[in-house]
Amino acid sequence: MLASSVKINAGVTSRASAFATSSKRSISARAAGRPIWYPGNEAEIPEYLDGTLAGDFGFDPLGLGSSPEQLAWNVEAELIHGRLAMMGVAGCLYASIAHGAGAPVPEWFNAGKVYMDAHPEVSFGALVWTTLALSGFVEFRRLGDIRSRGSQNDGVVKILGGDEFKGVEPSYPGGPLFDPMGLSRGDAGKYAEYKQKEIKNGRLAMVAFVGFAAQYAATGAGPLDNLAAHVADPSHINFVHNGVSVPFIAN
Repeated sequence: MLASSVKINAGVTSRASAFATSSKRSISARAAGRPIWYPGNEAEIPEYLDGTLAGDFGFDPLGLGSSPEQLAWNVEAELIHGRLAMMGVAGCLYASIAHGAGAPVPEWFNAGKVYMDAHPEVSFGALVWTTLALSGFVEFRRLGDIRSRGSQNDGVVKILGGDEFKGVEPSYPGGPLFDPMGLSRGDAGKYAEYKQKEIKNGRLAMVAFVGFAAQYAATGAGPLDNLAAHVADPSHINFVHNGVSVPFIAN
């Protein structure tokens, strides 16, 4: 009886060990040939991050993409926020350059106030609610398309003039308005490379905008003014001595 029990336990242990080994091999296979966010940490890569997504480095410590629908939403949300951030950062830098050159353009952190002061007939509350309504409409349509691919685009595609505006895949529209150079219609490898570069630059832009906002909160100046001041005196004009980032260190 005891011998039989030992054999059964040994068999269970053997199968569990084999399964664990198989799982580790599967994870290693998914990580092989592609960079991951923490080299040597292959065992922690979630199964759903198998390298097929643009910008997938196996990073999801909180399991935010464990649900297929949530993963699809997160992928599109990151892409859209990255695109908005790239435009926003470019706009902030343009405003700084133009303002520094003497053009009648306010710094990005004053732009809203300048506009509202110049247009007292515009209600701030109405502006906020209009933005929320329009953005909410678009986001609910995006959610509907995630749940049923293509269900939200047919009417828009007909208005624009043809199926070419559908693009290669969701969130990557085509046609002369959205892909005038036909970058998504060429080599599949180059298309994947463009997607990878876009999401990486989008992530960089999101971090940059947070930096712009943090810089303004700490110094009251724009990104180029902060950069010029830092280059002029890097030992004293930096995040350590701005009086905010590290509060117990005086200027």
